[in-house]
Amino acid sequence: MDERIALLRGINVGKAKRVAMADLKQLMAGLGFGDVRTLLNSGNVVFSVPPKHRGDPAKQIAEAVASDLGVSCRVLVRTAAEWRAAMAALPYESVSEPSRLLVMFPCDPGSLRLLDAARAEDWSPAELHVGQHAAFVWCPDGLLSTPLGDVVMKALRDEGTGRNWATVGKLEALLHR
Repeated sequence: MDERIALLRGINVGKAKRVAMADLKQLMAGLGFGDVRTLLNSGNVVFSVPPKHRGDPAKQIAEAVASDLGVSCRVLVRTAAEWRAAMAALPYESVSEPSRLLVMFPCDPGSLRLLDAARAEDWSPAELHVGQHAAFVWCPDGLLSTPLGDVVMKALRDEGTGRNWATVGKLEALLHR
């Protein structure tokens, strides 16, 4: 089985776009995915793709969530190898406050080049680092203290999603070794 991580953007934020994780797990199992595990209540899913499965899991999940659960959302899927490669690109020796490091995953990693202008700016004390698979937004004073996260999402044309470093690590821990 090929393990993947799906990130559903914008669900269960506030009162809009509510999706029960039990419903999401059942929906994904119905699509033929195996060993479906959710993390938190915010659209983080680890699952396995059977060898004979065909098609784009992200597209299949997004379409099923819209048709079966009545919620429209962007879905980003990464393989375990892609996830671990993004994590390995962490530009810091350690992260003392993981909730203040936002990892932005674009739907298309090639679109990270759209962050060149933002990368050239001084966002002090916040910082932007761009890797091959994700962008890292460090906000030592908190994510709401800087416009950098919004600038990154706008540059990526809202074609991606972010998770804090703590969540990134928890999702990696759910992957089988």
